[in-house]
Amino acid sequence: MNDDSFISLKGEEFLLKKNKPKYKQIIEAAVEVIAEYGYHQAQVSKIAKKAGVADGTIYLYFKNKEDILISLFQEKMGEMIENIQGEITSADSASDKLYVLVKKHFENLTTDIHLAIVTQLELRQSNKELRIKINEVLKGYLQMIDSVLQEGMQKGEFKADLNYKLARQMIFGTLDEIVTTWVMNGQKYDLNQMVSEVHNLFIAGLVNEKKN
Repeated sequence: MNDDSFISLKGEEFLLKKNKPKYKQIIEAAVEVIAEYGYHQAQVSKIAKKAGVADGTIYLYFKNKEDILISLFQEKMGEMIENIQGEITSADSASDKLYVLVKKHFENLTTDIHLAIVTQLELRQSNKELRIKINEVLKGYLQMIDSVLQEGMQKGEFKADLNYKLARQMIFGTLDEIVTTWVMNGQKYDLNQMVSEVHNLFIAGLVNEKKN
């Protein structure tokens, strides 16, 4: 079995699990419990109680707490990508698409502080094996950034010789660090007011000056 086949099987397994009746209920409870207690102190019994199900029910859906965390991230990241992708398609230029991406990234995490705490703080405290699985889930988001950058290069909006992989790391890393700082500072300011400034900083390093 090659890597693509393995990923395909894992995807099918995720979809089957996702379609079970109490899956979403448990995922939402897990987000709240992990955000409140931290990953290491978030016992399965606490998640079950928050979800309103028996402890044993959890194991009908998930192998262990690690599986809950990965599934949670897979579910929420999938929703986030779908949400952003839906709005990106209606934007005309690559620059506008990048603006939408920044805007929706901030919106998605500021409207769900529990999720922001889990993604920005708790996932970072996981072990190496878990982080490898998390990086696999992130690939879809990074590919979305790549497609925007490559479109900008093809249309002449962005530099033709742009190292889009490096630019993607810069964009994702910046967004990630900004949200993490916001979470750690107690969400004392409006992250959404920073969208234009962040977008302008990105564009300053991407634009094809010869086009102007």
